[in-house]
Amino acid sequence: MPHLLVVEDDPQLRGALVRALRDRGHAVATAATGMSGLDAAVTDRPDLVVLDLGLPDVDGTQVLRMLRAVSDVPVIVATARDDEPDMVAVLGDGADDYIVKPFGAAQLDARIKAVLRRLGTVEPEPAVRIGELVLDTAAREVTLAGAALDLTPREFDLLAYLARRPGQVVSRRELLAEVWQQPLGGADKTVDVHLSWLRRKLGETAQRPRYLHTVRTVGVKLAAPDAPGETAGPGSPGAAPGAPDDPAGPGPRRPSADRA
Repeated sequence: MPHLLVVEDDPQLRGALVRALRDRGHAVATAATGMSGLDAAVTDRPDLVVLDLGLPDVDGTQVLRMLRAVSDVPVIVATARDDEPDMVAVLGDGADDYIVKPFGAAQLDARIKAVLRRLGTVEPEPAVRIGELVLDTAAREVTLAGAALDLTPREFDLLAYLARRPGQVVSRRELLAEVWQQPLGGADKTVDVHLSWLRRKLGETAQRPRYLHTVRTVGVKLAAPDAPGETAGPGSPGAAPGAPDDPAGPGPRRPSADRA
């Protein structure tokens, strides 16, 4: 489990980052000032530091320079400054990556994993098992009762997000923000259509769910079937195309852009 240090003075953003990163399997410590963050980075030796630049006591660029003088810990700068000269300067001072606010937790998590993977300090994420559904997030492969499912990248991301929260109802707004990176909201129909495609491939319908359960006006949750052996395979009758709840219509067609 990667140990992260988040140096961020905004308490609301700091709390949101901690919750989101812990949900994704990270251990997270925090600091609200530059000097306390520098001390924690040197003393606790985290696997990676997420560093804000607009800190109340010392500018984050100075913290980065001081940290680089004593440590080679990976650093991702997270800031609202989006000028190219600032980005170039921070990377030149030793930052491993740079992300501009506002950003989704999924994007930050992906950057963290990319930096750690590049430096060889990240452990492979274990496969997620829910009933007979198995998700290998590292290989981006899914099997159901041993049979491989052919999912588009977006379908996989949606299923993986729900699989990391088994039995938890997730709202469409959250899915749009985290999976589609639309923090200001978007069309719920987008989520519904992709859920319909996933149901078809899981061999179920909205009226006869096995894994994907809709909670009206609230959201959707992913849970194992109540009884073992009830899972329908990809070729079962429940997976027939053109199910009544399928807003995409008959057949497995979908926009080609979804595979981009």
